[in-house]
Amino acid sequence: MRLVRAFRESLKSIGYDEGQNVEIEYRYAENRHDRLAALAADLVRRPVTVIVGNTISALAAKAATAKVPIVFVTGSDPVADKLVASLNRPGGNVTGVVFFSGVLAAKRLELIRQLVPKAQAIAALVYPNTLESQAERTELEAAAQAIGQRLEVVDVSSAREIDPAFATFVRRGAGALLVGSGAFLYSHRQLIIGLAARHALPAIYALSEFVAAGGLMSYAASITDGYRQAAIHVGRILKGEKPAEMPVMRSTKFEFVVNLKTAKVLDLVVPDTLLVAATEVIE
Repeated sequence: MRLVRAFRESLKSIGYDEGQNVEIEYRYAENRHDRLAALAADLVRRPVTVIVGNTISALAAKAATAKVPIVFVTGSDPVADKLVASLNRPGGNVTGVVFFSGVLAAKRLELIRQLVPKAQAIAALVYPNTLESQAERTELEAAAQAIGQRLEVVDVSSAREIDPAFATFVRRGAGALLVGSGAFLYSHRQLIIGLAARHALPAIYALSEFVAAGGLMSYAASITDGYRQAAIHVGRILKGEKPAEMPVMRSTKFEFVVNLKTAKVLDLVVPDTLLVAATEVIE
């Protein structure tokens, strides 16, 4: 997995080589949030020196221990999620990296409108059960209202709801699609990409992995860069620094990826303005 690889490579670059002078214990919940508490408790019992994870994993770890240092990588607001007291002064045993994925919704709307300017309605597929997705939806709706763009938003919280959501988009005349942020939608990316292709809906996604898997476009902060930065935090903790005194790092690297193969299948001509702005073009 590229995020794990980026984390290991960054850790190695600062002097911690897995299998040589540091050991990494891997735990996967396999998209089952109910398993996180037990996995976190197991790591605390061992005990490990530091725990690294995404938002929900870090929350589970925080509930399991107030002593073991925790480093998160999140696209949400860690203050609102109650991971830290503030970005500059985290307090407690938790710090990390934030890339604010949800607040990029307005930019994604702008980009998909440049590609499909005549779309009278734009669909949005949203997982509703996180603070990140709620913030994303609020920003998206405000941005659409400001420019008079009609949005058709459908919430999905289980895999069986995704196919009917696309049927709703088509029935309501959507000419393009924004796919929201979060682990749930990411874990079902192949299904979502396939349905977008089946219904010929040009779509923009919140992660470049969607585009690598055949999606059309993505605009996002680089999560890979976020995990590289997390490794730097871990290195500082291994050298004796305290999470309470380590400000949350902000990821500032952004990626705009366009898949011209998918555009051709959809019979779309990508404007030069978008191609010039892209950080990666898949041909």
